[in-house]
Amino acid sequence: MNERQGLSVLEVARMPDGNAGPTSGRIRYSSAGNSFCLSTIFGGVFLMSFLFLCGAVSGQAQGSKPEKQIETPKPKQIVAPDVAFAESRRLSQQGKFEEAITQLDALAAKQPAPKGLSHELGVVYYKKGDYLNAAANLKKALAENPADNEALQLLGISSYLAGRPADAIAPLEKVQTWFPSANVDASYILGICYIQTKDYPGARKSFAKMFAVAPDSAASYLFTARMLLRQDFAPIAEEYAKKAIELDPKLPLAHMLLGEIYLYKSRIPEATEQFQKELELNPGDAAVYYKLADAYSRAQKYEDAEKLLQRSIWLDATSTGPYILMGKVLEKKGEPLLAARALQRALAMDPNNPIPHHLLGLAYRELGQMDDADRELKLSEQLQNRGETRP
Repeated sequence: MNERQGLSVLEVARMPDGNAGPTSGRIRYSSAGNSFCLSTIFGGVFLMSFLFLCGAVSGQAQGSKPEKQIETPKPKQIVAPDVAFAESRRLSQQGKFEEAITQLDALAAKQPAPKGLSHELGVVYYKKGDYLNAAANLKKALAENPADNEALQLLGISSYLAGRPADAIAPLEKVQTWFPSANVDASYILGICYIQTKDYPGARKSFAKMFAVAPDSAASYLFTARMLLRQDFAPIAEEYAKKAIELDPKLPLAHMLLGEIYLYKSRIPEATEQFQKELELNPGDAAVYYKLADAYSRAQKYEDAEKLLQRSIWLDATSTGPYILMGKVLEKKGEPLLAARALQRALAMDPNNPIPHHLLGLAYRELGQMDDADRELKLSEQLQNRGETRP
């Protein structure tokens, strides 16, 4: 037995690696022929400790939930009133009235509401055509700023358009200037309100101012008579037209207006007399010939009516009225072919007018063109129904 194998000692030696080279510091344990290196033991222990540590860290990482991140709330964006007003005006110009109102209502929820908000809401409601809400907001705007002349004028116009002419008068009387946002002349609206409340002198003064004439002049009575007839106040219109002629017997269009009033009342002889007087004063007006021809046609004087209509067309070939009346007169005279030509000319200028379609259908029927007649009569009925359903 080798002597080294018989020892049971722990030897610390510097053992050579192989036959030559630097020594490696290793601890060797030898006992009865069994030997192993302590470096192996220490290395194994170190490896096990490292793996245990890694497993523990991994388990902790898997077992723990990630911490919830707390987000810092973003501050609400504050929109300046001027910016919001400008945006609402832009939306209103694009016809997006509901969006503009929603944006302004959001500002109204703030306390206190921005100055000028009621004005902006009133203008948007006015443009939208919601005149009751427009008037309500414009009243608030005037309470905030009595010098807001635009709000004052729009309040008057909104009241009128909402069917409250009496409420419209006071605001419109205070403001006599025109603002672009109104889209109408406040003087005209004021005059109509006076008519509807039967304040005829007030109406005359308002129209005189609108047309820049003296309130007591013949022209002011003439303008007021025309407006009265348009509003279906024929008796007062007749009175004012006569007053205009009394003040100035040679005033152009005064006799014609009085003739129209008589024609409106089916007083044919008086209407004819007034149109003839107008023709003497104003022989170059195509409309006078047309109106006198209308009076003659109602009196069944078709030959005289045809001559006058031809003169009216010579003076003004752009008006459809004389062509339509010519078609009617020629049809009464038993000349459907000529009537059809006149009515076709009228329809070329105004294809959506149901009256010439109807008359043309009757002319085609006289000519035996039944398909064409049915087409025109049906089209006339459709256009008539469309016009009745239109708001």
